[in-house]
Amino acid sequence: MDSNRIVVTGIGAVTPMGNSWPDTWAALVAGRSGVGNITSFDTTGYTSTLAAEVKDFDPTGTVEPRLLKRTDPFILFGVAAAKEALEAAHFVIDDDNAERVGIVFGSGIGGLRSLHANFETLERRGPTRVSPFLIPMLIGNMAAGLISIQTGARGPNKAIQTACATSAHCLGDAARMLQRGDADVIIAGGSEASIEPLALAGFASMKALSTRNDDPARASRPFDLGRDGFVMGEGGCALVLETLGHAEARGAEPLAELAGYGLSGDAYHIAAPEPSGDGAVRAMQQALDDAGLVPADLGYINAHATSTPAGDISEVHALHRLYGGKITTPVSGTKSMTAHLLGAAGALETAICIAAIREGILPPTINNETPDPECDIDCVPNEAREVSISTAMCNSFGFGGHNCSLIVRGV
Repeated sequence: MDSNRIVVTGIGAVTPMGNSWPDTWAALVAGRSGVGNITSFDTTGYTSTLAAEVKDFDPTGTVEPRLLKRTDPFILFGVAAAKEALEAAHFVIDDDNAERVGIVFGSGIGGLRSLHANFETLERRGPTRVSPFLIPMLIGNMAAGLISIQTGARGPNKAIQTACATSAHCLGDAARMLQRGDADVIIAGGSEASIEPLALAGFASMKALSTRNDDPARASRPFDLGRDGFVMGEGGCALVLETLGHAEARGAEPLAELAGYGLSGDAYHIAAPEPSGDGAVRAMQQALDDAGLVPADLGYINAHATSTPAGDISEVHALHRLYGGKITTPVSGTKSMTAHLLGAAGALETAICIAAIREGILPPTINNETPDPECDIDCVPNEAREVSISTAMCNSFGFGGHNCSLIVRGV
């Protein structure tokens, strides 16, 4: 294998399914839902009152105690995931390598909780009582900044913001940077903490959210005829990427190869997907071409599959076009369990693809009770499936028409 190929050597995650990557994966295989009624604020008067919240997260050790109240949760989730990923990769950043360790980490929305809280302070108590830390808590690049500060990584450091495609683009761009020789190791991914009143109200006003408030665990149901919108989620996921040659030189075990990266724009609508899936199919084809594969080579596809009526059908249309007819690959929608982690979704779902390859288990699409005839795919309904695969694709599509597909394969 070419030593310049890009491999993943560590994964870290904070999700509604668990506060580590192993706990998250175990819950996914078990088919457990992370969705429930919102507990962090009063949802009286909201049309949607459910979400997939991170539970029992202890930020102690993520940053210094004096910084905890000065750091938005999306940043804390990102730093915790990055530290776990570094530990899993058995990689220590020191003075000898720090300038060759980069960060590519984003957020779809950023510190909206901090913005909302400080706006309320402004209204009640005046401008002099707004936190001097508001801007660093708010801006979407600060997870990347704090990961660098907390780990000592002094190489290239950037953040990407492409809505729900954010962390997928972070992984793809990180791979390109490594291939160019910009760094030896890059921590890439994304984080989000937008389960708060303003975001909930905004998404609800768009009629984008599920209103299955009396049965939250069954609310996110990709490809099911009864789906009525997506469910908000939160958390963070980080992957450690490096060239195969670098990993081998330090004796690290590659988890998988990041083999293909494709991206495109719909040029269609600020929120709705292009109905025929034109942009999505171009991103998928580009990723396949980058990996030197054809659709039949794929053993599994983790779909974007947010559980919206239009979005799921558009993605299936794109897959039909990609395959030139019948879709022969299993396609599951794990947002049925995790809900939609927005800017963190792509990294988490890429990690899921890697685990599917390594463990020989395809995570299910739960809540698939009445399959939508227009979504004529094998969605791995309701229960995980044991099957040996070597290659998987992850799709991430964002508001504004941002499309990204990533392909991972075993090593």
